[in-house]
Order: sequence, then structure tokens, then C-alpha cells
Amino acid sequence: MKKIIVVGGGPKTYIPSFQRWAEEDVEWIGADQGAEVLVEAGITPDVAVGDFDSVSAASYQKIKDKARKMHTYPDEKDETDLELAINEALNRKAEHIVLLGVTGGRMDHSQANIQLLYPLMKKGVKAVIVDHQNQVEMAACGSHKINEDPHYPYLSFLPVTLEVKELTLNGFYYPLSKAYLPFGSTLCISNRLVEDTGTFSFESGILLVIRSTDSMDHGKGSSH
Repeated sequence: MKKIIVVGGGPKTYIPSFQRWAEEDVEWIGADQGAEVLVEAGITPDVAVGDFDSVSAASYQKIKDKARKMHTYPDEKDETDLELAINEALNRKAEHIVLLGVTGGRMDHSQANIQLLYPLMKKGVKAVIVDHQNQVEMAACGSHKINEDPHYPYLSFLPVTLEVKELTLNGFYYPLSKAYLPFGSTLCISNRLVEDTGTFSFESGILLVIRSTDSMDHGKGSSH
């Protein structure tokens, strides 16, 4: 499965350490200031994408010198820099996209970035947003397996659609059987697995699956 890691221009303090992907065969795409973060970490961007209005002239030149490819766009455009970077990942036949540096800071940006998971899900591309405290994915109706991760012990399920029907959770501390989950419900906040592998299934709707930790220091620190 071809994996591409896209680094956005969100607050650097939210970006987890790149070390967790050090042994993996991945490609790196930097979106705007995300390209600067990669260069500062000693990682060569396979592609740098964006209008680069968030970086200095000196930093822009460093990105231009280091990146294998660079696509510069005007400030006024219909897509965000992150969406352009995701499109580049899709053009490169990504099957699994990890999004870093896309949370924190402005709420409109964070919300829009979470919504970008939807078209990726519809295309059948595995996509996950990761920051130092959370992992976020979107799931369509059906049956799904989920493995325990001690780094992110809490699991929450939030409806993206107006309702999610027949939600069943097995292998969880708080199990459910064919529950109705309307938009705005907090029923499925802060659950956890009691087995190595659990399952969740539902018959209609779309869920946001959020894995979290209370520790603000998890995965944080240097992205180098």
C-alpha cells in the first residue's frame, strides 16, 4: 500500500515526531509552511506545494533548493494549500495518506481539513489525521476492526451525518448493540478497548473515529 505523508502549515507544536515513520517506505509532501517544517527536520520533500505566503523569502529559497519538485500557486485560488497537496498525493497513486500539521490554530482550517477526509473515504483511500494528541479517521457504514493502541487509549465515535443507525461496539469497555446515534450525541465519547482487537459496525451514516490521549506530550517535541 503506497503511503504518502502530507505535512500542512498548522501550528508546529501540534505536529508529532516524524521518527515514527523513519523505518517506513513513504513519500513526503509539504503544503506551504509544511514544506518548511520538513526541510527544518532534515527531510527532503518529494513535492512542495502551495502559495508559500506563510514562509519567509529565505525559507522559500531553501524549500526550492531542497524539494525534488515544487509547485507554486497564486495566493488567490479556489483550493487550500492542503487540498492541492492531497490532490498531488492522489496523482501519485497514494493508497494511504497521513495528514500532519492540519489541526490547531484557526478553527475554520481545522474543520475544513477534517472534512477533506470525506472525499478521500469516498475514493477508497485510507486517510488519517495525526497530531501529538489525536488520530482522526472517517468511516463509512459497514463492519470495521480496530486494534488497541496504548499511545491513544481513548476511542470516540461522532456522527458526521444527521444520524447513524444500528451502531454496535464489541470488545469495548462500553459495548453497544444496534444503537441510534443522532448528530450532536455524546453517547460514544471516551470509550476504550478491553480486548486487543474490537469491532464497530453500523448500517447507515458516516462516523468520525477519534483516538486520543490525555497526555499533551505524546509524540510531541521535535519533528526532527
